Amino acid sequence: MTAAPTTAGVLVDRYGRIARDLRVSLTDKCNLRCTYCMPAEGLPWLAGPQLLTDAEIVRLVRVAVQRLGVTEVRFTGGEPLIRPGLVGIVAAVAALTPRPRISLTTNGLGLDRLAPALRDAGLDRVNVSLDTLDAARFAALTRRDRLPDVLAGLAGAAAAGLAPVKVNAVLMRGVNEDEAPALLRFALDHGYELRFIEQMPLDAQHGWDRATMVTADEILTSLAAGFPLTPDPAHRGAAPAETWLVNGGPARVGVIGSVTRPFCGDCDRTRLTADGQIRNCLFATEESDLRGALRAGADDADIARRWQAATVVKRAGHGIDDPTFLQPVRPMSAIGG
Repeated sequence: MTAAPTTAGVLVDRYGRIARDLRVSLTDKCNLRCTYCMPAEGLPWLAGPQLLTDAEIVRLVRVAVQRLGVTEVRFTGGEPLIRPGLVGIVAAVAALTPRPRISLTTNGLGLDRLAPALRDAGLDRVNVSLDTLDAARFAALTRRDRLPDVLAGLAGAAAAGLAPVKVNAVLMRGVNEDEAPALLRFALDHGYELRFIEQMPLDAQHGWDRATMVTADEILTSLAAGFPLTPDPAHRGAAPAETWLVNGGPARVGVIGSVTRPFCGDCDRTRLTADGQIRNCLFATEESDLRGALRAGADDADIARRWQAATVVKRAGHGIDDPTFLQPVRPMSAIGG
C-alpha cells in the first residue's frame, strides 16, 4: 500500500484534499424497498458478527475525531433508525472532545418517536429522504404505504429542534420528475431545507440508466418556472449541494449534481461501512479493512495510520463519464450515504 502522508493529524490525499466529514453506516438493512436502491425482496444482509459493535463504532469515530481531524459525523444506513444502539452511539460521540457536529440521514420511519431522545443524546440535525408527496407514488416507489409516517417523522424532527431539517429528493423520469415545484412549496411551507439529488449508479440491480436520470439543469428549469431563484452568495466550500435563494431568501433550495456537476475536486468525505471498511468515495471499487485490525488488537495510533494510508490513494474523481467506469459491487444501502 502507498505510504501515508507525513502530515500528522489529518486525512489528506495525494491531491491535497483533507477529509473532515465522516459518514458512518450503522446497518445495511432498510425497512423500505425503494425501486432505485434495491429489489422488492431485499438483499443478503450482513451477518451479525460482520457488523461493527456499538463500542467499535464509537472507538473508530473517536480515532477519526481526536487523531485525524474529523469535525463532522453523519450516521447513515441502510436505515440508521433501526440500529438498536443508535441513541447510545450518538450520546457517546457527542461526549467526545473536541465535539464533532453530528447529523443523521434517514427515511423518517419512526423518527417522530425517536427525535426527542436523539436530540437529548446530542444529535444536531437530520436529513430525511422524501421523493414524492403523492401517497400512491410513494407506495409504488418504496413498495411500502408509509408516506404519513415519513411526514410525521419530519414534523417530529422539527418539533424536537433537530434544525435545519433537510429533505432529500431524487427525481426520476416518468416517475416523479413533475414534482419538483410541489416538493419545494412543501418545504417552504414547513420550514424545511430541500435538496434534490441526481440519481446515481448505486442501485443493487445495476439498472441505472442516464436516460432516466433527471439532471440538475432540468430540475432548476422546472423550479424556475414557479419560483424566482438567485445564486446563493454564501461560499459553498466542500458542500455537495449548489444552493439558490428562493424568492430572494432567506429560504434556499439545493441541487446535488453528482453526475452532471461533479464536485470531486472539493470532496472532504471519508466513509466507514457497517462492517468496518473505509471507502474514499461512493463509487470506489476498493476498500480498506479497519475491523480486522481493530479485532486483532491494533492500537489507536495504528488504526489512524491505516486510515491515513487508505486516504492518500483516493482518486481524483468518480469517473462516471469514463468509458472504463464500473459501478461499485456494493449498493448504496451497504455503503452508506
